[in-house]
Amino acid sequence: MGTADGIELDPALIVEDDTTTQRRLARLLAGLGGGVRHIAAAGSMAEAKARIAAQVPRLALIDIGLPDGSGIELIGWLRNRHPSVPTVVISAWGDEEIVLAALQAGAIGYLLKERDDIELELALQSIQRGGAPIDPFVARRILTLLPAAPSPAAAGPDEHALSERETEILGLVARGYSNREIAELIALSRFTIEGYTKAIYRKLAVSSRTAAVFEAKSRGLLR
Repeated sequence: MGTADGIELDPALIVEDDTTTQRRLARLLAGLGGGVRHIAAAGSMAEAKARIAAQVPRLALIDIGLPDGSGIELIGWLRNRHPSVPTVVISAWGDEEIVLAALQAGAIGYLLKERDDIELELALQSIQRGGAPIDPFVARRILTLLPAAPSPAAAGPDEHALSERETEILGLVARGYSNREIAELIALSRFTIEGYTKAIYRKLAVSSRTAAVFEAKSRGLLR
């Protein structure tokens, strides 16, 4: 499943200590179709690390509250060792501090377990397309923490300012489009879009699509 710039879900790793939730998430992943052949599950950080050592997943769904530590620690551990593996939080917790810590650790998305199956399915489909899904409730709470954008008169020159094209691409990223889809929309090659994306990350001092969107919003670069 997936494309060159999408996310293949084979294999996928679910890190969750509740077996009922494990089965639910596995069913949702399998229901996406496209030949998911293996969905692994781990009930603790230690078990997750052992599974990753045996086979690096292409996607990890990670709960925050694990019996032997925080999922946030596992997200950071995974990013340091396998930075190409996207991690998405699936949790019952939506506190602002926890969400921000997870995103800063490297998570590309944050979903809530309380959502209906169809809502989670749509979020997982977004990941396949290269999106970075944030639960709407979580996103609203996080956006309230962002400072107001400075007025044009108060804003001074910024050597790290985004170009008009970079701002356009980041706006499309914020809407959930993958690099391939953005390339098709604005008639550029996917490799050119990837170059722009790397420049955006460098200017905003971030390492993920989600972090780039939040940082841009905090600076008033996106509305």
